[in-house]
Amino acid sequence: MVEYGVAKYVLPGQGESGDHHLVCCNQSGVLIAAIDGIGHGEEAANASKTAGALLKNFADEPIISLVERCHEKLRGTRGIVLSLAFIEPAHGMMTWLGVGNVQGVLMHCNAKRGNGRESLLLRGGVVGSQLPTLQATVLQIERGDTLFFATDGVRNDFSESLTAKENPQRAADRILEQYRSGNDDALVLITRLTGISP
Repeated sequence: MVEYGVAKYVLPGQGESGDHHLVCCNQSGVLIAAIDGIGHGEEAANASKTAGALLKNFADEPIISLVERCHEKLRGTRGIVLSLAFIEPAHGMMTWLGVGNVQGVLMHCNAKRGNGRESLLLRGGVVGSQLPTLQATVLQIERGDTLFFATDGVRNDFSESLTAKENPQRAADRILEQYRSGNDDALVLITRLTGISP
């Protein structure tokens, strides 16, 4: 249903990245998430891995419920920020939601239908300590549309270079190389929809 590419940068001196991703297919669709543990190092990695495992285990629940589950599970940890999307190929729909500063952009392959680019509305907060009012957005999608997620170790202007045509793995590597800040862990996750009904 999808093809994806991911590129990661670990802050020098740290054993592992606090940024993690999930692409999980189930009967009803595909759950996609980019997760950034607050700070960096082992504690950040543990928080983001915990969230990733929980999202995978409950992947067929609505995404608002998933974020609320993560919030309860991560109380007492550093917490995370994340953006996630659920794609329903049978209906040509995507629901997405962001808490914190993981940027999300959807590029439509067929810009003739209107706006060729949509940006995720991010709500301030930290999952595990300060959860904002959660509101998901539903978008129509079609085969060839491409979803971009980037954590805050990637500069915001990365979105100016996006196209729905570039190979997802090449695009992830290019964006990380050109736009990473170098002062934090960084992750770029790019998912192209290949199984949407036309």
